[in-house]
Amino acid sequence: MVRSGEEPKPAGRATDGTGPAHPRELFLQGEPVAEGVRTSILNSWQRSRSLGLSPDTLDLPYREDFDPGGRIVRAAVPVLDRLQATFAGSQVNISVADANGTVLLRRFGEPSMARSLPAIQVVPGFVFAEQVAGTNGIGLALAERQLIRVYGAEHFAERSQQSACVALPVRDPLSGRIEGVLCLGYPRGFERPALGVAIRRAAEGIERRLLAQSSAHEGALLRTYLAAGAGTGGPHRGVAMDALANEFRSRDEAILKEKAAELISGAQRGAVEVPLPDGRQVTLVSRPVTSSSGVRGIAIEAVLPGAPVRETLAVTRQTDELPTLTAPLSATRPAIILPPGHLAAVPGPVITADGDGGPAGPHATAEPGAPLSAVGDGRADNPVARDSGRGSGESDAPGGHHQAAEPGTAGRSQGVAEPGAALTARGSQSASEPDTPLAVGDGPGPADEPSEAAFPARALVMLGEPHVGAYALAARRRLELLSEASTRIGTTLDVRRTAEELAETAVPGLADFVTIDLPDAVLRGEESADPLADLRRTVVQGIREGLPFTAPGERIDFGPTAPQLRCLTSGEAVLEPDLKAAAGWLAQDPEHTARLLAHVQSLIAVPLLARGVVLGIASFYRFGASFGDDDRSLAQELASRAALSIDNARRYTHERSMVLALQRRLLPQGLPDQDAVEVAHRYLPAESDVGGDWYDVIPLSGSRVGLLVGDVVGHGMLSAATMGRLRTAARSFAELDFPPDEVLTHLDNLVGRLDREDPDGKGAGVIGATCLYAIYDPTTQRCLMARAGHPPPALVHPDGTVTYPELPAGPPLGLGGLPFDAAEVDLPAGSQLVMYTDGLIEDRHRDVDEVLEQLRDALARPERAPEETCRAVLDTVAPAHPHDDIALLVARVHALDPDRIAGWEMAADPALVGDVRASAMRWLSDRGLDEAAFAAELILSELITNAIRHGAEPIRVRLLYGRTLICEVSDASNTAPHLRRAASTDEGGRGLFLVAQLSQSWGTRYLPEGKVIWAECGLDAA
Repeated sequence: MVRSGEEPKPAGRATDGTGPAHPRELFLQGEPVAEGVRTSILNSWQRSRSLGLSPDTLDLPYREDFDPGGRIVRAAVPVLDRLQATFAGSQVNISVADANGTVLLRRFGEPSMARSLPAIQVVPGFVFAEQVAGTNGIGLALAERQLIRVYGAEHFAERSQQSACVALPVRDPLSGRIEGVLCLGYPRGFERPALGVAIRRAAEGIERRLLAQSSAHEGALLRTYLAAGAGTGGPHRGVAMDALANEFRSRDEAILKEKAAELISGAQRGAVEVPLPDGRQVTLVSRPVTSSSGVRGIAIEAVLPGAPVRETLAVTRQTDELPTLTAPLSATRPAIILPPGHLAAVPGPVITADGDGGPAGPHATAEPGAPLSAVGDGRADNPVARDSGRGSGESDAPGGHHQAAEPGTAGRSQGVAEPGAALTARGSQSASEPDTPLAVGDGPGPADEPSEAAFPARALVMLGEPHVGAYALAARRRLELLSEASTRIGTTLDVRRTAEELAETAVPGLADFVTIDLPDAVLRGEESADPLADLRRTVVQGIREGLPFTAPGERIDFGPTAPQLRCLTSGEAVLEPDLKAAAGWLAQDPEHTARLLAHVQSLIAVPLLARGVVLGIASFYRFGASFGDDDRSLAQELASRAALSIDNARRYTHERSMVLALQRRLLPQGLPDQDAVEVAHRYLPAESDVGGDWYDVIPLSGSRVGLLVGDVVGHGMLSAATMGRLRTAARSFAELDFPPDEVLTHLDNLVGRLDREDPDGKGAGVIGATCLYAIYDPTTQRCLMARAGHPPPALVHPDGTVTYPELPAGPPLGLGGLPFDAAEVDLPAGSQLVMYTDGLIEDRHRDVDEVLEQLRDALARPERAPEETCRAVLDTVAPAHPHDDIALLVARVHALDPDRIAGWEMAADPALVGDVRASAMRWLSDRGLDEAAFAAELILSELITNAIRHGAEPIRVRLLYGRTLICEVSDASNTAPHLRRAASTDEGGRGLFLVAQLSQSWGTRYLPEGKVIWAECGLDAA
């Protein structure tokens, strides 16, 4: 049994053993005690004060009804005798108290101490529980449930200031319950390190003797079973499970033993059919056994399949609760006889009506509740084998004399069915005749009676006491709960959901109700600087609703003596077996706790700690039964596993929040002003992780607009950072007025370079992306598009028709060396262009074609605004739990009014420049743009002159009037002018400098044949 180590002593403690006297005085005066006192002592002081105890007038109650001969006393007496001899001549006093703190035994190293000490330290019967005695060794050991040292002034009572003690709980090794407390008291100057070793060894000795008491019970039951089988004589014996190794595989045996443990723990009497994986059915028969000393137990035998039978055993009724283990034996069981050489024909025990046979020898012992596989193996040291030569009519009477069995009654045994129900052989005895005995053996009987060979063999599976079987069953269920927890807790990376999984696993397997409180910072994915300052109720789970627990979402404030605060301070689970006596729990909120006491009885408070981070508190409540130390260990294990999962979820949430913040920061923070399209957009991150989806709207020359949607392969910080680099590069390439296919080519080269520059050196394919780029021209109402491994867009026509244009697919970005093709489609005014990433349509649980039809239906309403279209698409088409990011861009296109467009075509003749310039000025004046006319006249003069001098025919001039005034001059030459600084002696070279000064922006756009030089100036330019 593993014990928790004792709490370290505080630094600066008085070397004479008196303890922190000054802090105690401060505490009693109501002053705060910041340091110098161990946590367990300070908690005990606070509980003592909350109970209203006074350190100078503390009278202990005395119980006259204590049991001076109970289990703990019988086990402790020899151990205390040895301790007394060990400390002979010293001032050490030795005491043993029960689980309520009542002292049962006293011993003294110096016998004369008994005459000099007060009665409470000499006479058994005084109660030292913390509730009545304040801080002391026995009471604190029961409260903390571990080894405790109390030094001088750490005692709450004034009378104990000159003494010290060390106390340790003593547990029942089977149940794990605290049976009592062993305490060594001594003067404050007698401190010895060996005292801790001595008390541990003494407590282990008492626990071994407690286990021996239980083992003696099991041994008595086994001797009774063996003696009863030996007393039947001859062939009337069962067989042991080990003798049937070829009949049952280990898995089959495990199933039978598991069911047998359940029958023993429930004290059930009767027969149960147990199906095996291979299709066979085995009947387990449960019958009571009572030893001569009064020990009551249950024997489980298996009716074995495969033995030769002429009739089938019929079980009229199966299980029934066993009202008493000493019920009179009212039915008989036929004996067993097997043909020679049969595998099951091995000598073994059969329980008889006389359940208290003689002794069975030294080998008739068993571990409590363990399968009895050594019984009936035919060895020479087996008591049954030694008696195998006796005749069928002999048996061992309690006095050791052989008695002859009555004819026709050899092998009678306890019944296997409840009174009034019999195990009958079909065809030979009817279930309607329960009082007619079955004739067996060699004696005379009715002519139609079946012979002994008609009954299948029986094997002893397990034998034990019901309460011991209950412990074994509880231990197995704890293992099952831990196994279940490993698969149920931590299935997601969501902090709140992981906490819910812990509660769902613990209810009802461990507790009736569970509450989990987490700091707000943890829910956000951060570490909490002060968990108690922002603690919030996160989960309430129970076998029923309506209990007065604090509702989820509300703030939680635990008092200084509450078990939850104690567990958070100590870092270990705190058990309160009886909440009605838990002073610290009752004191935190008397009104609230009083309402809860009608529904809960016991509490385990466990801190959620992982990797040194405080994540919260889990509180397990039970009604109708108290928690024990085994339950505390189980709760601690469940909470530890859940805490790791919660911490993983918290770290993931923190990282995801950072990546999502980076992702959103790298996406467009606002849409540019332009007249070509009306745009709405959405970005929806994946539930599990953030990817690298992006979108962009880029104003271009000539009132055109570029629409971009892309998706970087992968998730996490790297994908988000890569997305930012690609979006910046794509925008730069687009603003250079490259057509869509050239933009994709440049992006493809960039992704290839990023891949080659990968510091991990993993080679090609680490970074990849898809992209769709479209350029819409409102002057022609046409759209030029190209895609690189990206889903095609959806076109919503003004009449509501939705189509998916056939665009050349193109390879994903990063493959390198493959061309991209662009396609041009007509987009009448009022049409909508819907661009999206694959997260919208691709899902492992849905067919892509069906999703595209859903998208078609959702878009078939052209009158909706783009914002409404985005909302409708996400509500009807997007997966409920997206596994990939979703970027959505909806653009309703507009056409530029023809009245706002003017164009002229001219020959390369300088004499025509003035005419075109004059026509342009008139057009501007007609539209009230006189303020912009001066700048436009100078810009047009310079651009037309450059085209005539350095370009080639045809030369075209165009003015576009929108938010700004755009002047365009195109020619058939591919040579582009460059801005340069002219020297003071140069006669030319200042034209483009003048254009740059008069315009907001200017540039060159290349055409399939020729180029366009454009300049954009404000409407208020002078």
